Amino acid sequence: MEYDLWPQKKTEGLNLLLGLSSRPEMQPIIFGVVLIMYLMTVLGNILLVVVACSDPVLQTPMYFLLSQLSIIDISLTTITVPQMLVHTLSVDRSISYNCCMTQLFFFMAVGSMEVYLLGTMAYDRYVAICDPLRYSAIVSHSLCLRITLTSWVIVNLHSLLYSVLITRLTFCGNQVTHFFCDITPLLKLSCTRPVVNEMLIFTEGVVVVGSPFFFIWGSYVRIGIAIAHMHSFAALRKALSTCGSHILVVLLLFGSLARMYLKPSSSYDLDQDRQVAIFYTLISPMLNPLIYSLRNQDVKGALWRLFRKLHISDWLSDKQRMRNKLMRTKG
Repeated sequence: MEYDLWPQKKTEGLNLLLGLSSRPEMQPIIFGVVLIMYLMTVLGNILLVVVACSDPVLQTPMYFLLSQLSIIDISLTTITVPQMLVHTLSVDRSISYNCCMTQLFFFMAVGSMEVYLLGTMAYDRYVAICDPLRYSAIVSHSLCLRITLTSWVIVNLHSLLYSVLITRLTFCGNQVTHFFCDITPLLKLSCTRPVVNEMLIFTEGVVVVGSPFFFIWGSYVRIGIAIAHMHSFAALRKALSTCGSHILVVLLLFGSLARMYLKPSSSYDLDQDRQVAIFYTLISPMLNPLIYSLRNQDVKGALWRLFRKLHISDWLSDKQRMRNKLMRTKG
């Protein structure tokens, strides 16, 4: 399955190789499965955003960051999956060069932003566990907002740099071996080995994306030391429960990123990278709401209160309609 990127000129178009299956009879099944997963991802993360923003118990910096992570997951999936769904059942799988570059820019910006959000969440957990008495004085909504806005500036500049360098390459074909425009298959399409781009990935890319990673693990080393000195079982259990979900999400994300990008374009493997990309762009965003809700008592309690409120609202509305109907009948 392919998209057309740029047959002769860059502005004419690209062919994207979807590669989810080479069997036409499998396409409707793939379409249905991916569509269900996409809807689950969007609805699950929207629900988490609504709960984090509406429940009074969750009006803390930690859940503000969690709601931002859910918005990032929705954005990351929406940048790639709807296009994949259209091309799964479409004969014409062409995408314009400008659309491809736009998708590349937003995908890299949003993907990098997720890394910075996880780093900020690690700092939040570090202060909450290692310096709980000063937590409210150190970590505030305004601080989280400033960090978030600064992170957006950094990742947008980072993404813009890569996008500009990609546009300066000369391509020797129009077959992009992926289901969306990502940097690795585009580098693979270059007529000559893109040494500058690869050097940038292993230098600037490692600094920009790797810095939050090392910050996260530095924070958890300090958290581990603090947990080791805890004498209260309740405090130990609470610390582990709040950190466990975050650690799992960090491992899923950075494992995928390392597998996708920390290698030369010459070692690009379509089948393996396609599987990792599916996991990173669809499965991981779908799992994040489950990871944070099932392992977090505050989120589960907020979900229960929201559902109970909606149920009571529906019951009161039905009761009011019956009362109005009865009054009209008597009248």
